[in-house]
Amino acid sequence: MTLLPLIFTAGWASGINAYAVVLLFGLFGVTGLSDEVPEGLQRTDVLIAAAVLFLVEAVADKIPYLDTFWDTLHTVVRPAAGAVVAALIAGSDESLPQLAAAAVGGTAALVSHLVKAGLRMAINTSPEPASNIVTSTLEDLCVAGVITLAIFHPVAAAAVAGAFLLIGLTSIMLLASRIRRYRRRRRERRQAAAQPC
Repeated sequence: MTLLPLIFTAGWASGINAYAVVLLFGLFGVTGLSDEVPEGLQRTDVLIAAAVLFLVEAVADKIPYLDTFWDTLHTVVRPAAGAVVAALIAGSDESLPQLAAAAVGGTAALVSHLVKAGLRMAINTSPEPASNIVTSTLEDLCVAGVITLAIFHPVAAAAVAGAFLLIGLTSIMLLASRIRRYRRRRRERRQAAAQPC
């Protein structure tokens, strides 16, 4: 159970940027800054793949509408990554079964992913691209900061991740009308594209 805060935090962060989570954990493990990082995340091929995919996401996540398409593609990837990372972390702890850890990590990742995707829909109702760039950069910085905090102070990091999750859920409720507007516009564009000239 001592790894539960780290597992929850890893799940939350995976829902926002799974590749950054894998890359950061791997780097913390390779450099010897943490003994909690599983060997599987420290492999060179895993680090290279995570770095390349992180760079692709860093670009895709900052372009209006492409970010929402990217989020749609990652509706399965991010929760699955959160579950796998959580199970790997729990693998070294006899007190927390890997299946339970995977459930916690995957669920936290799914909820934070849905919050992120919803917020991006609301942001995409704004005509300028600057809000996407700022939001994406802040997300990446939050993930990096919270994962770094989790390595050294997992309980504090879990509290911060939980607070971010609650703030995100509240924001989704407050921005529900903008999210509906985004969906309506997308539906109208699809219908217009489907009509013959």
